[in-house]
Amino acid sequence: MHEVSLGKYRMARMTYGFDEISLVPGLRTIDPLDVDLSISIGNEHLDLPILGAAMDGVIDPIMAVTMGKLGAVGVLNLEGIFCRYQDPYPMISSLIQKSREEITSFLQKTYQEPIQESLIKERIQQIKSQGVLTAASVTPSRAQTLGIKAIEAGLDLLVIQSTVTTREFLSSRSTAFDLKSFCQGLPIPVIVGNCATYEVALELMKAGASGILVGIGPGAACTTRAVLGIGIPQITATVDAAAARYDYWKETGRYVTVITDGGMRVGGDVAKAIASGADAVMLGSPLASAQEAPGQGHHWGMATPDPNLPRGTLVKVGIKGTLKEILLGPSHVTDGTMNFVGALRGSMGSLGAQNIKEMQQIPIDISPSIWTEGKFLQKIQGVGMGRS
Repeated sequence: MHEVSLGKYRMARMTYGFDEISLVPGLRTIDPLDVDLSISIGNEHLDLPILGAAMDGVIDPIMAVTMGKLGAVGVLNLEGIFCRYQDPYPMISSLIQKSREEITSFLQKTYQEPIQESLIKERIQQIKSQGVLTAASVTPSRAQTLGIKAIEAGLDLLVIQSTVTTREFLSSRSTAFDLKSFCQGLPIPVIVGNCATYEVALELMKAGASGILVGIGPGAACTTRAVLGIGIPQITATVDAAAARYDYWKETGRYVTVITDGGMRVGGDVAKAIASGADAVMLGSPLASAQEAPGQGHHWGMATPDPNLPRGTLVKVGIKGTLKEILLGPSHVTDGTMNFVGALRGSMGSLGAQNIKEMQQIPIDISPSIWTEGKFLQKIQGVGMGRS
């Protein structure tokens, strides 16, 4: 591991994000249609390695059903507006009309409405009744209440998620959440996150997680990296989590799914996440640009309504097309922001990777010029790779 000096007695390592690496083609290529993209999370199977982020501008029950029918899974936020209001859509319409100065206070007020347990049951059953995998997210402090209510309603996959989740939590004000006991006592798989280091990923696996979310602050609508100053670029974070998965698998024989969460704008980023060791990705803003998404072309961080220290913002992503077009194509743009699955298939085919496991072994180069080499005209004209 290459380290550089920050000053006397302090060293730091180099870390890498999506824009700083490239994937290296090998000695064979494969027909993209012959590529196998399927994965498992615990005992649950997915045809596509894509999860929709548990954010209110991305996933509502309708969007979750649509994703499920396409072979992916959308994660509903149990602490979001769809479990606080019977009809939250007028509030979304009001939100996107607010000025920049009004947005945060409007969201803070909106999310003060209590969570309704009856709505949790209703939303879960609304999704499950359509015959798709039903997934929902909750913060650690509410896992034992809201999470259990969702499981009782028929939930298939529980996500326990916060900005940074560790197995050990110290507080003089509250009792620590026993993640290991909680996971062991559940009849369904649990995904836990977020983390960004080998050590924490390994501890979450030892606690019984069937999947882990990797990523602190990379999302388009998140400001955690600015507000708190924390985070690790996604390529390095994913590689480290994948190393923890491998070591844990060698020791126990149990395979834990690694999911890169956030920071992916284009199809090539998804391919790079898988090549870095992820089994799947969780997407937010790319899916928020679907016609079916509840945000009406807008997307906001779920820490934005925090009453004390908001860590997010509202961003306009626009509406690019249907969810099917964004995931499966056909695309009518050339910048990689549509047909994510087609892009992943094309990348894997060009690299000679027949399945996710083979894609995780693809050679990677550090390539700081990958986004700029030969792209001068695209950049000055604002087209293709010059739009990002």
